[in-house]
Formats: sequence, C-alpha cells, structure tokens
Amino acid sequence: MILIKDGRVIDPLSHTDEVLDIIIDGERIAHIGKYQRSEEFDSIIEARGCIVAPGFVDVHVHFRDPGFPEKETIESGARAAAHGGFTSVVCMANTKPPLDSAEALTYVIEQAKKASIHVYSVAALTKGMQGKELVDMEALVKAGAVGFSDDGLPIRNGKLCREAMIKAKALGVPISFHEEDPDYITGNGVNQGAVSKSLGIGGAPNVAEDVMVARDTMLALDTQAPISIQHISSGNSVALVRLAKSLGAPIVAEATPHHFTLCEDAVQKYGSLAKMNPPLRTTADRYHIIEGLKDDTIEIIATDHAPHTSDEKAKGLAASPSGIIGLETSLALGITSLVRKGSLTISRLIEKMSLKPAAFYHMDAGYLKESGPADIVIFNEQELWTPECFASKSKNSPFLGMPLYGRVHYTICAGKLVYQLHEE
Repeated sequence: MILIKDGRVIDPLSHTDEVLDIIIDGERIAHIGKYQRSEEFDSIIEARGCIVAPGFVDVHVHFRDPGFPEKETIESGARAAAHGGFTSVVCMANTKPPLDSAEALTYVIEQAKKASIHVYSVAALTKGMQGKELVDMEALVKAGAVGFSDDGLPIRNGKLCREAMIKAKALGVPISFHEEDPDYITGNGVNQGAVSKSLGIGGAPNVAEDVMVARDTMLALDTQAPISIQHISSGNSVALVRLAKSLGAPIVAEATPHHFTLCEDAVQKYGSLAKMNPPLRTTADRYHIIEGLKDDTIEIIATDHAPHTSDEKAKGLAASPSGIIGLETSLALGITSLVRKGSLTISRLIEKMSLKPAAFYHMDAGYLKESGPADIVIFNEQELWTPECFASKSKNSPFLGMPLYGRVHYTICAGKLVYQLHEE
C-alpha cells in the first residue's frame, strides 16, 4: 500500500479542495481522509505543499508508432506523458500505415499494453486518410478504437462527414476533427497576416478553419453526434462553437497550451519551433481562446503532442514539418498562462486536463474517489523551473529554456509510481 500524506487534494468531480491523505491499495484508491504514518505502508509520499489531483488525460497525442520510431514510440511517448503528469492519452491515427484497419489498430493496442500509462487510440475515419471512403467503423470499434479522427487532414466532403457522424452516434463513440480547408491556405503552419507577410509566406487564414467549424458544428447539431473541434485557433471559431453549443449541439472544443500562450509573432522568435497546424494567430485570437476556456465554450486542454526530429525542424520555416511537443510542459503552461494570470482557478485547470477529456472518451478516469482508479499526479503549483531536457525522443518545443511555474513531482498510474522528479 501507498500513503500520500498531507497533500492539497483537488478533485473536479466532488469539488473537494482540502488537505487530506490518500491510501492506495493495488490499482485503486482505498481511502481518502486523515491517516497516521505506519509500517503497514510499503511507501509514504510526503505531499505537503503540493497539489494531489487526478492523473491528467490528453485526448490528442501523436506517438508516431508505427512508422516513425526516430520521432517517438509508444514507450517513449508514454514516458514523456508520465513526466508531464498524464496517466491516460489518446493517440491519433496518422501513423504509417494509418490506423484504418483492425490489423493496424491491434498493433498499437498490443504495444500500449507495455506502456507505463494508459494508452488508447482512435482509428482513422477514412481509408488511407484520403477523405474519400469511410473505414469499417463498426469493426474498428470492436477492435478497440475509442473514437475516430483523420487528424492532420480535414474531411472536405460534407456528405461523407455527415454519414460518419450518424454512424459514430449509433456506435456510441466520438469523432475529432482537424478543421483546415486547404483551398484557403497558401502556406501552412503560419498565420496569414502581418508576420507571414514580413516573412514572404502566404500563410493560413482564419477562414480556412472557420468555414469547416461552421459546417461541422451544424452537422453535429443536425445529427446530435458527439464531436470535438480539435486545437481551436481562431476567435471566430470559438464564437461558432459557442453558438452551436447554445443551440444544443453535443460538441466540445479543445485548446492547446501553445495556442493560449503564444501569438503569431513567436514565429519570428522561434522559427520552425513555432510552426504548427493550425498556426499561432493574433493576440485577439488568443484572447478569444482564453475567454472560451473561461466560459466553458472550450472544455478540454489537449497538447497535440507532435514530435519531429531536430534535422526535420532545422530545414527552415518553409520546408520543416508543422507541430511541437507538449506533454511535459502542458501543466506548467496552464498554470503560468492561465492560473497565475487569473483566467482560470487551479481547480478548473485540473478539470479541463482530467475530468472533461476523460468524459468525452467515456474513460473511467479524471477523478479521485474511494474505490476509484489510482491514477494520480502530485505537483507543486508555485515551483519555478526551466525545461532543459525532455523525456520525449524529440525536442521540438519553443518552451525549452523558458521559466515556467508548476512542476510535476510524482505520477502514479494504476497504483504504480511511474514518475518521480528526483529520478530525472
């Protein structure tokens, strides 16, 4: 048994916020209350001065396996997640080959069993992620897919999209959408505006995202299918999601730490390390994302952890791939950019990183309760630290070397200690 002693326990489900002790027995939480230290415990974690919360849940990661082991593997991605306080993640399907068949998905599920945390996966929504023909959705759900997404690519065919929503609703699983219409993009990864103009890059305008968000939120309203608008970046799209939700559409939206922390001018400072799809946008867009987080238009914080090699990112802004890693800095960016600036309480940040994403994918996770899963993160909200290295195989982050508040000290998954700070 493990005793977590004298931590500030914050649980978004019961709204607990109190200094308490937690006893873990096996894979479950046995007791929450006040208990004495004794020799009956196999280990005692002294949590005074730290917050004890449900293990974080990231519903949008790329672990690049199969196909790109030089960037990340399921094992290394899970290790990075544990360093960041995550105990459950959902992998995207844009691997090589794409996860568009039961056979391909089974490989990931089998590899996930060896991981230090809970690793789930969506399946691709269309065959070959070509956007032309739906996969066998029923077979993939039976094989273990927790949902569907062609993340990295949009579904341009509206009729196909609606058909997919109807099937997903019948199967009881969600669809997550990457909303960027390439017809409006003349240079991806950088917002179309003052910065792209100064760099001589065509850029990706807000409207590329907005037109697809408008379509898909209305299709979700029509079909009542649960969908997620992934990595929202446009203030207009935040307003569209807010409208659709007010009309009764069963949708959620997710925001990344980089989109609520940085603006388009970061590209001038960090180059390809600030290139991502959808791109960093204006200060006004960032403000609207934060407002969306505050009023729960945006319910989920997800990293879109997208590892690339140093050689790829060194090719320059135009030639390099889009995306940054994010698992190991997500909590700290949430605290630094949102909590310390008064936009969210620490309790609501935890909710958006645990309970809300877990609920969207129907996971038994994201809460602390007696007899509940022993998936727990312990962190110091006030600790100032500087990311100097990462457990991920890749290092493509603009936050390397940036002082941040909030550091993970322990991560426990299914009752096992999977990360401890002094072991770095």
